[in-house]
Amino acid sequence: MAKEIKAAKVPKAESHLALVRRARRINRELAEVYPYAHPELDFRNPFELLVATVLSAQTTDLRVNQTTPALFAAYPTPEDMAAAVPEEMEELIRPTGFFRAKTKSLLGLSAALRDDFGGEVPGRLEDLVKLPGVGRKTANVVLGNAFGVPGITVDTHFGRLVRRWKWTDEEDPVKVEAVIADIFPKSEWTMLSHRVIFHGRRICHSRKPACGACPIAPLCPSYGEGEIDPEKAAKLLKYEMGGYPGQRLSPPADFPGKPAPALGAA
Repeated sequence: MAKEIKAAKVPKAESHLALVRRARRINRELAEVYPYAHPELDFRNPFELLVATVLSAQTTDLRVNQTTPALFAAYPTPEDMAAAVPEEMEELIRPTGFFRAKTKSLLGLSAALRDDFGGEVPGRLEDLVKLPGVGRKTANVVLGNAFGVPGITVDTHFGRLVRRWKWTDEEDPVKVEAVIADIFPKSEWTMLSHRVIFHGRRICHSRKPACGACPIAPLCPSYGEGEIDPEKAAKLLKYEMGGYPGQRLSPPADFPGKPAPALGAA
């Protein structure tokens, strides 16, 4: 008979030091579960990552990865993209949704890169957030994964999990970022983001987390919000955890899952 797991108890008046220790322990456990954690957008250079991240709003990384090969074949550089015919670009990125607004952003940021940055993606937060369609989340993704500059990516998964773990009760992404930055050293920011997002996509889902299949369940103060039966929980696992393809068509060599299929593939 499996040992009963109970939710981790967090004192109402938890000290900052206790919070830091608890959060860092969860991060260490996640590092063992996801040693291969990585950005789930396919890219070959900073420009491709920037464009893919803008496209990822309100859709999955999988759909973006299935869409960008044709997009980058047509517009491989900021100069090429800035000169694109809007209607033609809209058709290429239509599968990602909100294609008219995204086309406007991509044309604007490409023109800005061409005119203000010599056709190169800048490696500073203050420059990136000035580009059309680029906020702090997108800027931190690009900085952390294309330039090696530490950044915390507060997407919906990250925000949900840090609140479930009671690292913070903040809802505003900028405030969440500030709180988490105070808990972890800069050297951990980028990989912490990947691990937390991986966990949110694979196990700790929004509507029905797979609590009974969660490797950090004993550390989680919200354990029991989802399915606690191990067999039922196992059926909720996604991507490589459930034996299915991941989101990247071209995943890293150490990724244990299956590559995602191209757009239109059976």
